[in-house]
Amino acid sequence: MRATLTTIFQSLQVRNYRIFATGQLIKLIGVWMMFIAQDWLVLQLSDDSATALGVVVALQFTPVLLFTLFFGRLADRYDKRLLLFIANTMWLVLSIAMSVLVLTGVVALWHVFVFAALLGVGNSLETPVRQAFVSELVGTPLLPNALALSSATFNTARIVGPAVAGLAIAAFDVGPVFLISAIASAAPLIGLIQMRAGDLYRADLPVGGVRDAAKVMDGLRYVARRPDLMLPMGLMAVMGLLLFNFQLTLAALAKTVFNTGAASFGLFTTALATGALAGALAASGRRGRPSVYAVLGSGLAFAGLGTLVGLAPVYWVVVVLLVPTGFFMVYFAQASNQRVQLGVDAAFRGRVMALWVLVFLGTNPVGAPVIGWVAEHVGAGASIWLGGLASFLVAAAALAWQLRRTGGRLRLRWTAPLPRFYVRTYLRDDLALIER
Repeated sequence: MRATLTTIFQSLQVRNYRIFATGQLIKLIGVWMMFIAQDWLVLQLSDDSATALGVVVALQFTPVLLFTLFFGRLADRYDKRLLLFIANTMWLVLSIAMSVLVLTGVVALWHVFVFAALLGVGNSLETPVRQAFVSELVGTPLLPNALALSSATFNTARIVGPAVAGLAIAAFDVGPVFLISAIASAAPLIGLIQMRAGDLYRADLPVGGVRDAAKVMDGLRYVARRPDLMLPMGLMAVMGLLLFNFQLTLAALAKTVFNTGAASFGLFTTALATGALAGALAASGRRGRPSVYAVLGSGLAFAGLGTLVGLAPVYWVVVVLLVPTGFFMVYFAQASNQRVQLGVDAAFRGRVMALWVLVFLGTNPVGAPVIGWVAEHVGAGASIWLGGLASFLVAAAALAWQLRRTGGRLRLRWTAPLPRFYVRTYLRDDLALIER
């Protein structure tokens, strides 16, 4: 057990990463509390309008669509630690301002719209820089483990934050939740100050003219020439558009379908995050680049379970299904992220990860209003299962394309306790058999 735990949490032995992860955990707990409070506040101010909730989500992610590629270029040119300090300072100031508006009782729906859009600007800078900065904290050998632990940190916050927020809203209303979130936002700034710049892994980064000449189009051309990067990014773009909208759809499902309160909405999010944490830890032992079939298989499982969540007729069935849905949601996202990160040159990492963030988060401004409209006029359940079914069909088509391109064959092997799928492909010289 001790050896297993040491392997899972190996990156935490690196001082800079340990400080980074601690600050992120504290901030993200506050962020998820704020998201729950924000969604509940929007529903209160808009008479339970799922469309208004969709607009807020769209405003929150529109800056990601507009600015992420440019900020990814900055990540390849300037000190990522400094850029993270700027982004987190912006988040702190905005959180304090919003908490004051809510606590004084003068908040209006348009305040929430503006707040969401400005937070999106800070997020569009912070996310790609943070993704690229992890490699500087631990170096390439520990990068898969560090990425998995970062995901585990994120999903631990998704468990704690919504649960605490749901209880706090029920007891004290949304104002104190916004205040706690504002206070927690200071944690990453303290961590960035405490880091040792001399311990960062920057030996493989370009210097001088090459780094200064980093251009957005060069990063796009680099990805366009790499089918191994295009497939996980394309699949993530579709699922980000259609299925990664649980912040919106679960709120609507809890309030309009099952007629539950904030605490029950928090339970939905906590169930999803519990499975997500397990999925993140399951990926923490990975030491190499995941195969394309790990991406496709987990994507199919996630889409299939998402479809069942939308079709479930009973509240507790939804809670149970959200656990494996969360597991495969994060396992798919982690496999895709690691396949991209471990396949790029360091000189392009900032721009490639900016493109990753764009397809992961930037699709929300397009999908959220549509998903919100479907939830309001057709049903919250339909907004989930329709997205899940469409995502499943796209993932199945991507699997068929990959098998056809490589000459692989999908096989089923019956082994206790569960059957296992594997892919059999022959090398071109027919001298070896590869099973994945």
